[in-house]
Amino acid sequence: MTDLNTLTIAEARDALRKGEVTSLDLTEACLAATEGAGALNAFVHPTPDLARDQARAADARIAKGDAPAMCGIPLGIKDLFCTKGVPSQAASRILQGFKPEYESTVTQNLFDAGAVMLGKLNMDEFAMGSSNETSCYGNVVNPWRRAGDATPLTPGGSSGGSAAAVAADLCLAATGTDTGGSIRQPAAFAGITGIKPTYGRCSRWGIVAFASSLDQAGPMTKSVRDAAIMLEAMCGHDPKDSTSADYPVPNFEAALSGDIRGKVIGIPKEYRMDGMPAEIGKLWSDGAQMLRDAGAEIRDISLPHTKYALPAYYVIAPAEASSNLARYDGVRYGHRAKLAQGDGITEMYEKTRAEGFGPEVQRRVMVGTYVLSAGFYDAYYNRARKVRTLIKRDFEEVFATGVDAILTPATPSAAFGLGEMTNADPVQMYLNDVFTVTVNLAGLPGIALPAGLDAKGLPLGLQLIGRPWQEGDLLNTAYALERAAGFVAKPAKWW
Repeated sequence: MTDLNTLTIAEARDALRKGEVTSLDLTEACLAATEGAGALNAFVHPTPDLARDQARAADARIAKGDAPAMCGIPLGIKDLFCTKGVPSQAASRILQGFKPEYESTVTQNLFDAGAVMLGKLNMDEFAMGSSNETSCYGNVVNPWRRAGDATPLTPGGSSGGSAAAVAADLCLAATGTDTGGSIRQPAAFAGITGIKPTYGRCSRWGIVAFASSLDQAGPMTKSVRDAAIMLEAMCGHDPKDSTSADYPVPNFEAALSGDIRGKVIGIPKEYRMDGMPAEIGKLWSDGAQMLRDAGAEIRDISLPHTKYALPAYYVIAPAEASSNLARYDGVRYGHRAKLAQGDGITEMYEKTRAEGFGPEVQRRVMVGTYVLSAGFYDAYYNRARKVRTLIKRDFEEVFATGVDAILTPATPSAAFGLGEMTNADPVQMYLNDVFTVTVNLAGLPGIALPAGLDAKGLPLGLQLIGRPWQEGDLLNTAYALERAAGFVAKPAKWW
């Protein structure tokens, strides 16, 4: 078999079981692809020796005939996941040199299933960003290019390294995290599949916190089937995470029948934004028609508080971030600034955080501290929490009418050029999350999958939002849409 790094998880799993390939073969193919892809800046802490050791162990396990589906599959791990003995710095200078003495629950679950870690992947600093331009490691570059144009494009954020690595076949799949769209938006920009499960489905223990009531881990893969396989391995109740849900983990792959006859798909009128590009509108209409042709009922619905979602999100998320990031003070671990004679602990805090945090993180910490301050707590933070409750209720009322899933665009545009929004009003960058933040505010599962190309040859994605804890049903609807869309395009290799 050739080009082993281009296989899907499902293809690799079947080949491994048949003895047509070994995990070490797959791993070496991915390591070779990674070494030749420095221009993408996706992998920031490669772990080739560890990967080879894990691959050999996986091959031995497969030979015994009792290996799980993920056994032997080479993965990239987002730098937000703590991995024992491996640098885990959330793309921030303030965590430079930090090597955890523990393993995040999600990565431990994957390793227990026999998965192989190729290394840590680039991301926006502390997962704050929509373009992977806030990383201390430098920008990630999308493997896709506009037709006839060599302008480097963003892979999206914050899981931009994960999206770029999967799209460029540097790994078979990758972990991501999603606080306001950070799995789904980069998946759409890079032409891959990404699912954010229901809040509480995957443990947050050992994942560097951004906004604790919004963060959720999920897989970024080459297909819906792969997402189902990997998600099952990542999930599970974790007593170390007080927000981890004690629900049984179903066989998500077994739910992929592709039969959605009789399902009701909602189309929310509030997502038809002013100025939406015609290509996005057409993709959305085409997606609805594909689902209708597959036997689903398409129903217009209303989510009336959607227009307040972005303002509410950009109050709640920075508020939680300012609280979570207070622990980075130069005392226990990570970066500590050099102090002048006479400096005290206050100066150490100030200098360490000024040197360690990048501009976007500083901005959000300042915003969060402001909205939590005594004079503004009720005016901003409490009001945003009330809006969040209304947004969640909108979804509950729609699902109560018999709607099984909701179809929306994943992003308001295709991937834009690196630097194009850097000097713009930060709000313009935040608008990239306009279709995704509601899902996090309501704690619902959402999946983005590629459904077409724009006029310049860049991938465009659609999003499906499901009922809480019904990831299997959501994945099956996505599977039907994936088969109807027939998206098989890959970026032309330039790196």
